[in-house]
Amino acid sequence: MTTPTIHLGLRENLGQFSLLVLVNAFVGAMVGLERSILPAIAEQEFDIAARAAILSFIVVFGITKALTNYFAGRLSDRYGRKHVLVGGWLVAIPVPFVLMWAPDWNWIVAANVLLGVSQGLTWSTTVIMKIDLVGPEQRGLAMGLNEFAGYFAVAGSALATGWFAAQYGLRPEPFYLGVVYVAAGLLLSVFAVRETRHYVAHEAKLSAHAGAADALSQREIFIRTSLVDRNLSSVSQAGLVNNLNDGMAWGLFPLVFVAAGMTLSQVGWLAAIYPAVWGMAQIFTGALSDRVGRKWLIVSGMWVQAAGIAVTALTADFAGFASGGVLLGIGTAMVYPTLLAAIGDVAHPTWRASAVGVYRLWRDLGYAVGALLAGFTADAFGIGAALWVVAALTALSGLLAALRMRETLNPAIAA
Repeated sequence: MTTPTIHLGLRENLGQFSLLVLVNAFVGAMVGLERSILPAIAEQEFDIAARAAILSFIVVFGITKALTNYFAGRLSDRYGRKHVLVGGWLVAIPVPFVLMWAPDWNWIVAANVLLGVSQGLTWSTTVIMKIDLVGPEQRGLAMGLNEFAGYFAVAGSALATGWFAAQYGLRPEPFYLGVVYVAAGLLLSVFAVRETRHYVAHEAKLSAHAGAADALSQREIFIRTSLVDRNLSSVSQAGLVNNLNDGMAWGLFPLVFVAAGMTLSQVGWLAAIYPAVWGMAQIFTGALSDRVGRKWLIVSGMWVQAAGIAVTALTADFAGFASGGVLLGIGTAMVYPTLLAAIGDVAHPTWRASAVGVYRLWRDLGYAVGALLAGFTADAFGIGAALWVVAALTALSGLLAALRMRETLNPAIAA
């Protein structure tokens, strides 16, 4: 029996690539379940007033997802991508049921431990598999499509749960959607997704990296990606700060909107605007980074995010909040797929999955850092102060990338 010829490229692998885009949409939709209504559940059903306590679900989600990201890269290199993807969906099975029927807040926090593990395994693996399939020439576009699917689904799910909550109450009806997401994602991953690990060896033979592979230990990959390599470490810090402000937005924005007199339906729309813009724009920004390069999209994107947070802090009406969300979404779209593409530019194919895991470790720790920082700052000085602190850190992150990072896109590919 002959082995099928391997061809790298998005068009050459369109069927499997499209399937992985769909699977990642269900992954993102699982996060969207919580995006608009969980802070309201904390306040209205469990009488939790402290912002830091309300944001505890984001802290545990961020920590567990970050740690799982790291191991997902290593496991997918060792055991294959598909096994890790299926395992992530199996972990997600209890989540919607716990969210429906949790008797106290600790159960909600426990559900977010499972959600973090599931997201780390599933989202990391879909990213790695798409990078495997497309090769170096359309890496930015591939990451843009991947993140579009995930975050547009976050927006749609947030909007849907907000509508269900306004019509039927906070629980359990909004979380029925989660059962559908888990079933669809698991069935597709088991019966339709194919393994992509063999594409890595093929790319290593063909790519500009060939002959330059370093035999790196996991410790060396971690240090290089976190600290030593100025490009990889710049990407890691920008990813951390990006999700720091996303963790703040996830936990505090619904409280800001409610305090300004928005209805549950309006909160649902506002919670959806930011990830919807983020999701849709990534189709264009990912492809744009294949032409103009990675560095300045990352730098300017961080600064646009900071401006979006500042607009939200300065306003108190629906139009102003929506404008802030649009700016935050555009800035995040400039950054998110470009950071992943830059990792793919720099890391050798033989240790790229592990480098993606290290980057995603730091990036998703940003959820926990952002939730803790925003929660304690809001409790001590008010929600407005928390928004300004996060806006300043986001602008500083862009400045650090501008000073330290070099362009990672191969000029021959850009041409």
